[in-house]
Amino acid sequence: RAQRRLCALPAWRPAQTKVEDIVQEVFDAYKTNHHAPQFILHREKHFHYLKRGLRQLTEAYECLDASRPWLCYWILHSLELLDEPIPQSVASDVCQFLSRCQSPQGGFGGGPGQHPHLAPTYAAVNALCIIGTEEAFGVIDRSGRRHRAGGVRPPAVGSGGARRSPLSLLCSRLSSPRSLSRSSPQFFGSSFVPPLAQPLAAVRDVPDEGFLHFPSPPQSFLHPPYPGDEALSMTHWMFDQSALQEYILLCCQCPAGGLLDKPGKSRDFYHTCYCLSGLAIAQHFGSGDLHHEVVLGVPENRLQPTHPVYNIAPEKVVRAVVHFLQQPVP
Repeated sequence: RAQRRLCALPAWRPAQTKVEDIVQEVFDAYKTNHHAPQFILHREKHFHYLKRGLRQLTEAYECLDASRPWLCYWILHSLELLDEPIPQSVASDVCQFLSRCQSPQGGFGGGPGQHPHLAPTYAAVNALCIIGTEEAFGVIDRSGRRHRAGGVRPPAVGSGGARRSPLSLLCSRLSSPRSLSRSSPQFFGSSFVPPLAQPLAAVRDVPDEGFLHFPSPPQSFLHPPYPGDEALSMTHWMFDQSALQEYILLCCQCPAGGLLDKPGKSRDFYHTCYCLSGLAIAQHFGSGDLHHEVVLGVPENRLQPTHPVYNIAPEKVVRAVVHFLQQPVP
């Protein structure tokens, strides 16, 4: 009977158990070495790591030659979360580079001369909206993107999908909590997905299987298990915001700058972007009169808010919407 139960375990369970043990070791070591909590976001180190990446990448990133718009987005979004301004000359260089990634038939490729695809198109548009200048908006050839969406049917989209824009495809993905929690970390990152997946799972009455469909992570030593709400709250997300911040600050920061997936992994711009995105989501709920903040640690840990759907600054979303509403429909 015990052997049958063991065979019934998901294939990822042994690896997940190993990760949980490593994370628990980090928490235990922290408790041993600190009598009082001292959570600090190493802003300066992360900033210098990102700043170097905008101008020069190491050979380790050669494998991402087809993901260069993603690198622009990951770095620019991380900088805006840290509230670090982007020099005008750098912003203009990014615009010119992304313009060379755009196909005459519409959409953006992973690099100059590469075939356009929805994924780098999403990244390029987000990067240009983060810059938010007239030059940046002018790069986006909406008529070309519309022509491509109408003339080329993406595989496995369905009969009505040929004319759907990249952002509409993204939104349809967000409407499915199982799709979001199981298959989208490659687009959203492990720290950014839980804040989105769990509220959607609760609303849609989908059984909660823990962050990213894994078993519940080791219990925080500072925070009791989150009780959860039967109804949507108007003051907080439906996950333990402090516990997620605690995990990111303790387990995901590289001492030399940049953030990583989990203890034992290397830093990279992808995980730097999405760890900071998850941290920002955990710190901020709502906007305007409904805005509530929960910032763990020192006040300097506070990041700028990020839009929970588009994952760029909310004001950048508004600026882009206002700009394109004023333009004629292509």
